[in-house]
Amino acid sequence: MEFLMMDWLGTPVWFWLSFLSIVVALTAFDLGILHKEDKEMGIAESLKLSAFYISIAMLFGLWVWLQKGADMGMKYYTGFFIEKALSIDNVFVISLIFTFFAIPRKYQYRALLWGIIAVIVLRGLMIAAGAAIVQEYYWTLYIFAAFLIGTGIKMLFSGDQEMDVAKNPVVKYISTHMRVTKELHDEKFFVKVPDEKTGKMVRAATPLFLALVVINLADLVFAVDSVPAIFAITTDTFIVYTSNIMAILGLRALYFALAAMVHRFHYLKYALALVLVFIGSKIFVSDFLMDGGKFPPVLSLGVTFALILGGIGFSLWKTRGEVQASNPV
Repeated sequence: MEFLMMDWLGTPVWFWLSFLSIVVALTAFDLGILHKEDKEMGIAESLKLSAFYISIAMLFGLWVWLQKGADMGMKYYTGFFIEKALSIDNVFVISLIFTFFAIPRKYQYRALLWGIIAVIVLRGLMIAAGAAIVQEYYWTLYIFAAFLIGTGIKMLFSGDQEMDVAKNPVVKYISTHMRVTKELHDEKFFVKVPDEKTGKMVRAATPLFLALVVINLADLVFAVDSVPAIFAITTDTFIVYTSNIMAILGLRALYFALAAMVHRFHYLKYALALVLVFIGSKIFVSDFLMDGGKFPPVLSLGVTFALILGGIGFSLWKTRGEVQASNPV
């Protein structure tokens, strides 16, 4: 029992084990029961499942609030909302990847699920490295803050740049250094096919595996923004990791509802840009204008939530004509 009460990265071991148990249980339930068979997910099912994941994340945040206090609870919710909003932007890129590799909708969920499992590990490594650097060299937070401000300003003034999957160097490398089938083989990532020269059965990757690899690489790029953003809110490793993963867990469910209407969130990127500028500026305000005082977490949460909600509302209002045009009465 003493082991469970031991401190690991600033939080008792039993906290970490409880969180990991929730993640494993949700993943097993999702993959083994809800989607044991590959099938196309409709928008209604997507919204219901997304609501379920968001509810779990909210309840987990309440548990953090009760166990770690209101300050950490608000920081968890702030990190969760930022990551959730940033993930909406990811949906468009994921949709492009699936379209490029011609992945049917009924196989997309399984690819996303395995992608999420890889993300849980990769984000953990990135956050662990970031936490170690910040703990040893506090001044690196100023680099994170400046990066967030710069990224936010760039997002405000840069145009939309569509990802060119065909020119991705990893896709080119895998295609030339691995055997890759030209067609899908149901939900399989690898299959055995006859070698074109010898006729012997050899293992080959499928387009579904390539899509999975590119999605995970895309997430690493997205993490360059989201991980510094949450570190600018708190350096508590437990809050950083759990808020990130809880937001990502529901992405695969939310994807199918948003993929068909992602164009309606065009103006959300400007709200996200302002959020990044605000979060980055908060570090400098706390340390230099408030003499190292703590920036009020409730204000941070309120501004973040208001900007994201405002961005979503403005986007839906500005693009309402597109819906009317595509769905005439």
